[in-house]
Amino acid sequence: MPPDRNQRRSRVGSEIQRVLATLIAREVKDPRIGNVTVTEVKVSPDLGEARVYFVPFAGAGSDAEIEATQEGLSHAAGFLRGAVGRALGLRHAPRLQFVVDEQIDHAANLSRLIDTAVQGDREPTAADDERAD
Repeated sequence: MPPDRNQRRSRVGSEIQRVLATLIAREVKDPRIGNVTVTEVKVSPDLGEARVYFVPFAGAGSDAEIEATQEGLSHAAGFLRGAVGRALGLRHAPRLQFVVDEQIDHAANLSRLIDTAVQGDREPTAADDERAD
């Protein structure tokens, strides 16, 4: 794929992310949707679809709350698609698919595992005590 197309996809994705963050915060009135952070937007090569990754604000919420938020965003997808198309001047706005971003949870788990391993390395063991004598 030519670099110009990748750059355009990247720019369109970034602009969609910026516009969606504003629209979700100010225009969407669905009670299922609380504070949401749009973490990334990946646009298909033909610009026909955009996968919107999001997390509830501060990553809080039970699985049921997160699922309700995703349903609310999916319900508002048509409105958001039209508003994004108008804001960006796109002739054909991409269809929006909302996906819960789990990378933050994975990163937090990895960080927790690393902290546990480092803490385990710092604690003296019985073998260290015998060498000290």
